[in-house]
Amino acid sequence: MDERQRPLVIAFDVMETLFPIAPLEARFTAAGLAPGTVRLWFERTLRNGFALSAGGGHRPFTEVAVGALLDVDGHRLTEPTVRDLVGSIAELEPRPEAAAALRLARTAGPRVVALTNGSADTTGALLGRTGLDAHVERVISADEVRRWKPAPEPYLHAAEVCGVPRARLALVAAHAWDVDGARRAGLTTGWSAHLEGLFPQVFEPADVCGADLVDVVEGLLER
Repeated sequence: MDERQRPLVIAFDVMETLFPIAPLEARFTAAGLAPGTVRLWFERTLRNGFALSAGGGHRPFTEVAVGALLDVDGHRLTEPTVRDLVGSIAELEPRPEAAAALRLARTAGPRVVALTNGSADTTGALLGRTGLDAHVERVISADEVRRWKPAPEPYLHAAEVCGVPRARLALVAAHAWDVDGARRAGLTTGWSAHLEGLFPQVFEPADVCGADLVDVVEGLLER
């Protein structure tokens, strides 16, 4: 890390950071969708959500996700079926080291929160079902500021809600675009390589990089 201080609060991204989406593939293919649709759908969801924020608009994650899957499918499936598929996010399981990373962060002193583009209710239920809520103080949703990450507003809002200076709030994420947005907003950042493998050179580099979530948290706590 550079001159930044040890974080007072560590915020974890949720989708693909704590919870991989690849297990949704079985549900999607069982519904008749082509292999690989999960990745295409999620990337389309992010693209549409980012575009809305960039243009000054906002839609909740579920609404954007349902629309994206309808479009990717070519509107062959009924909307209730698509909503059911999107709702299967609630059945995801966390990464093997997710609980250990959250526990390590919490027991070392920093407070722990989740910062998500999803809804607070859905994310809270997911954390609760998997027991991760025992380590998470609260869920902060981009819905609260009506702008999706990586726009600066969710990160700045998280620091305000937590009552800490931006540099004393650390974001842990597996998406380089999330790390870049947080870094530009003034947060300390940690990137886990488990999803993307290599950090794109076009983005602002993370303060800490690690092979998995535990590695990243350990690096953030070294200050």
